[in-house]
Amino acid sequence: MSEEATAVAEFSAETKELGDKIAEMTLKQAKELSDYLKEEHGIEPASGGGVVMQAAGGDGGGEAAAEQTEFDVVLTGFGDKKLNVVKVVKNLTGASLMEAKKMVESAPATLKEGASKEDADKIKAEIEEAGGTVELK
Repeated sequence: MSEEATAVAEFSAETKELGDKIAEMTLKQAKELSDYLKEEHGIEPASGGGVVMQAAGGDGGGEAAAEQTEFDVVLTGFGDKKLNVVKVVKNLTGASLMEAKKMVESAPATLKEGASKEDADKIKAEIEEAGGTVELK
């Protein structure tokens, strides 16, 4: 058994290098890697994967803390195309048509909390294309 334990403890230089790179990733980089693996290769993290990535990202020190990784998407106005904005808000939030209309009319209204930069930018682009204005916080 001691031979098996020794064999498991030895890692190739390539594995060590890859492991070290992953351990040094910021939370934003880990999320981007996770998204890439899911979209390009159909690989999804195990149920505990998100917790492990967050812990590793937190050890990055000041750099990880200084870089914002989550954004709140806030609708700030609907312009002259309120109906188009209501439709987009309805689709994005899953709200009923009436709830989406109330949300749009009560701007500023938070559409999504804790969105990744990529998701927040996508939502912002959709709302702006429909004629509304959005702020990322």
